[in-house]
Amino acid sequence: METKFVINIDNLNHYFGKKNLRTQVLFNISLTIKSGEIVIMTGPSGSGKTTLLTLIGGLRTVQEGSLKFLGQELYGASNEQLVQVRRYIGYIFQANNLLDFLTARQNVQMSLELHKNITKLQACNQSEAMLNNVKLDNRVNYYPPDLSGGQKQRVAIARALVSRPKLVLADEPTAALDSKSGRDIVTLMQQLAKEQNCAILIVTHDNRILDVADRIIHMEDGRLIKEV
Repeated sequence: METKFVINIDNLNHYFGKKNLRTQVLFNISLTIKSGEIVIMTGPSGSGKTTLLTLIGGLRTVQEGSLKFLGQELYGASNEQLVQVRRYIGYIFQANNLLDFLTARQNVQMSLELHKNITKLQACNQSEAMLNNVKLDNRVNYYPPDLSGGQKQRVAIARALVSRPKLVLADEPTAALDSKSGRDIVTLMQQLAKEQNCAILIVTHDNRILDVADRIIHMEDGRLIKEV
């Protein structure tokens, strides 16, 4: 039976460097995130937010403590196990990381190439359907240089959500956008997350979007210091 907790973290510590140069960057982090929940993480630059995000996303190796994704312990996980975990996670970054030589549909479709049980035709159809969901059905065959900042970020959201992930990690998704585009982006993430019952963790400095969160957590100097 699937756990209701997508993420379950207990006493997580993380260090950069080795021996005398080793510096602790995360201290005793404990956090749970449930299916369908939107959690926003705030805090100053350098406080450890992105490091925590990359650990949760299976992009770094857990060094100390417990980090479970859908009940699976990531401490001690092999590279192959981390690759498997990443199939169930969607990533949205400030720099949307689209490939300029691929169309909007092809960029979205890349997410489905990890899933061997989906045919090329199914991947194509699912990608176009997700672009329709983010209101880009008239931009399916456009290349990123021909899209606005808000449209590129919507392509990035479509790419993150097309494989119906259990968790979406968003690092400053509105930072490069104006107020209206930023609001549209988080409203869209909120709506699609509820429809798909996936959890979302957003790292942001943008106070204008805090109201979409079910919970707000704050990080300083590598520690979670409060939860709202």
